[in-house]
Amino acid sequence: MSNSEWRPPRGDGAGSGLGSAAVLAGLPTGPAPVFEKPPVAGKLPAAVFGPLEQAGAMAQLLGKVVWSAVRHPAGYWRAVRDEMYTLLKLCWFPMILAVFTFGVMVAILGINFTTLIGANNRYGQYFFIASVREFSPWINSMVVAGIIGAALAADLGARRVREELDALRVLGMDPVRELVLPRVVSAVFMTALLNLVAIMIAILSGLFGIIVFGGVSGGEYFSTLYANLTPVEVWGSFVKSAVFGLVIGVVCSYKGFTAQGGAIGVGRAVNQAVVISFVVIWLVNFAFSSIMLGLNPEMQTVR
Repeated sequence: MSNSEWRPPRGDGAGSGLGSAAVLAGLPTGPAPVFEKPPVAGKLPAAVFGPLEQAGAMAQLLGKVVWSAVRHPAGYWRAVRDEMYTLLKLCWFPMILAVFTFGVMVAILGINFTTLIGANNRYGQYFFIASVREFSPWINSMVVAGIIGAALAADLGARRVREELDALRVLGMDPVRELVLPRVVSAVFMTALLNLVAIMIAILSGLFGIIVFGGVSGGEYFSTLYANLTPVEVWGSFVKSAVFGLVIGVVCSYKGFTAQGGAIGVGRAVNQAVVISFVVIWLVNFAFSSIMLGLNPEMQTVR
């Protein structure tokens, strides 16, 4: 073959790229190899095998993050502090606005219901179950996923298509530890801490709604609210939000780590990261709440 006929292989990610597991393993870029599916996987349609493959790759990334954090528990906390400050700076106002607005809406709906049954003085307990236990952690995690999750996937995706991740490997640095671990840890901590603020804002929005629209005194509201607010409820909400933060960090990091196809591919990865985070959070919320109610039957008693 003459020099005029030879063309170097493309390495820009548009026509090349490895599977998600190979990307996470740190293999060099190049033409995508063809692997034979295992016997069981070969019988599955692509619509089923694709999500399962991604879920497995996300589990691998989670394992790498946990192993790196536990094996060498020093050296990344300064980056965690910086990421926590960035998350707080970007999320505190949208979270407060969303929780307060949604809390007032739930308050109005709850007042209408308790008025029908003549139990406005018992409004606090129903508001607690509906808003503080479920809606506040969920809205808080949606805000974090929509803002920080999108930014995380976009940043890692841009680094991926510019081959900065390969440059880190050439320098002997682990991209997972340098770029993913601090962001996942900060997402876990700050999502849980912001949830405590969200609970307080939700309680205040319920108080505003019951006084303005329900004609019930704040004393009756707080008496029924605190009768149902137990340490188990608080710790359960705190742990649930931490799990939400872990989901957001791992899912968005994975989609950014495996982005291909230039700017369009990065945009597609960001969109997929946010949507997948929302879906997984809904599933985790259902499973976590079911387990909490099963392990603590007293939570099902309205006091």
